[in-house]
Amino acid sequence: MLVQQILKSKGDDGVVTVAPGSSVSKAVELLSSRRIGAVIVSPDGKRVAGILSERDIVRELGRRGVSCLADSVDALMTAKIVSCSRLESTDEVLGRMTEGRFRHMPVMEGDAMVGLISIGDVVKARMMELAAEKDALEGMIKGF
Repeated sequence: MLVQQILKSKGDDGVVTVAPGSSVSKAVELLSSRRIGAVIVSPDGKRVAGILSERDIVRELGRRGVSCLADSVDALMTAKIVSCSRLESTDEVLGRMTEGRFRHMPVMEGDAMVGLISIGDVVKARMMELAAEKDALEGMIKGF
């Protein structure tokens, strides 16, 4: 299965972004209200400056306490982003996510972000793929 198929199955809610310079507390509110695990830091909703995840915030809370909530997202975000294209396979993406130990990946078309996928999205797609293969094999064995 390709990343573009995952994006189609997710619908078109868009990617949740915050502007560079926004407070960490604003990002926390977004994460909580939208029930998501990461936000993209972007000046325009298309270019990716970084990504801020729950894990980034919890790590800093553990180090410094609640004072970090007043910081800018720029201070906590991961700036070195690993992305994928619409035409990559779920196996390729899952391998990179597992190796890099991250759970969210922007989908890029050139310099523009066209979506965001999570490891949950990729695992769900892979499970559907495996179920379809199983059904096909059973059909072949039973002669359907």
